[in-house]
Amino acid sequence: MAEKSVKNIFTQGAIEPVFISDSIAKHSSKTNIGAHSIFLGQVRKDVIDGKDVVAIDYTTYEEMALEKMHEIREAVFAKYPLACMHIRHSLGKVDAGKICLFVFTSSAHRKVAIEACEEVVEKIKAELPVWGKEIFEDDTHQWKENK
Repeated sequence: MAEKSVKNIFTQGAIEPVFISDSIAKHSSKTNIGAHSIFLGQVRKDVIDGKDVVAIDYTTYEEMALEKMHEIREAVFAKYPLACMHIRHSLGKVDAGKICLFVFTSSAHRKVAIEACEEVVEKIKAELPVWGKEIFEDDTHQWKENK
């Protein structure tokens, strides 16, 4: 089997709902798929030290991050019989309430789609070199820690 190419997963700013709905709609002709699992990560308006987080500014070293994402994709495709997988991650400023991560897995059966989606999300959070700077309402900031 030919090796899959490295795909760009990054988009500037928030991931728009129309992109998500279009991604879903494009799969209606793929009749071998019986299940989709979708994870949407949304910027949360946390309160830290009495200050509201109003946005997160995401940054990365794209070449390194895309290579790592390719490794994650390949590992998940090797482990699960997926029909397809789509991932989008925001870069730049994303306001609270907006979508910053979209993971979409599809397979013949629901259990595979759900487990693969969860594994991709956990690997992204643990391994992908993307950093978030939490922007507070007073324009100060702090670097976000994934927990």
